Amino acid sequence: MTKPGRSLELYFIDGRPDGMLTAEVFNWTGHVLMFPRASLALALARPEAQRAGVYLLLGEIDGEPVTYVGESEDIGARFKAHEANKDWWTRAVIVTTAGNALNKAHIKHLEARLVEEAKAAGAKLDNGASPTKSGLSEAGRANMEAFLDSLLMILPALRVDVFLTGTTPDAKAAASVAASFELRTPKHGVSAEAVLVDGAMVVRAGATARHWTGAGASYRPLHAKLVAAGVLSPEGTGLRLVRDQGFASPSAAAAVLNGRSANGQIEWKRKGTTQTYKDWEHASLAKEAAE
Repeated sequence: MTKPGRSLELYFIDGRPDGMLTAEVFNWTGHVLMFPRASLALALARPEAQRAGVYLLLGEIDGEPVTYVGESEDIGARFKAHEANKDWWTRAVIVTTAGNALNKAHIKHLEARLVEEAKAAGAKLDNGASPTKSGLSEAGRANMEAFLDSLLMILPALRVDVFLTGTTPDAKAAASVAASFELRTPKHGVSAEAVLVDGAMVVRAGATARHWTGAGASYRPLHAKLVAAGVLSPEGTGLRLVRDQGFASPSAAAAVLNGRSANGQIEWKRKGTTQTYKDWEHASLAKEAAE
């Protein structure tokens, strides 16, 4: 069953897309504040920083994306400690409610679930031991899961993708495959098949891939993330994809598999033909226009 559409309201506090912003969804009690580290003092002066909630620290360590998930009944006080002890983060997200309605049990549950979701997506975390869920009632857990569902919709829209698994359920793929493609790079032992599902390139499990060795760093963090998560598993001198994996574009999929920058529009071919993805796409658009 298709979920109904929802409206996300973004407010750019200082008028800059890379500055501090808030995000809210109609009929959702939550409130999201995202800001760069340079705006920490301004963020801590806002009322959200004095509320109970969960937060994310986002940055890199040794060139690899890293996330820290935390909770506090006074987020501002916790951030002052992080500013001194964690020098790697460059962006932060604070999640609270407008009426400060979250209590300690709520935020501990949210923290534990966010850690679970990040680990399932293969994200690298700076957290130590996994936090434990609090003893919420059945109704309380249901409320927090509904809250989390909205939050996990909002974060990718803010370019926070650490909770995206990139996987596509088999049933969904079987029901809505638009076309099948293949990628072969015999020189490096790369061989893969993929299907286009709802605009995503889903590479099938069993594909062989290459360690990252090429120039261009756009998709190197994604390649490293999949290796760290075990989705790309060492096999011989290369790698093998152990599960179906979705990618946002043909070029993302081609680059990760080839271990270098790649033009997926050309390197992917319609299965069993020499037709490139680009030519297939143009033909499909022309056909739709004619109809």
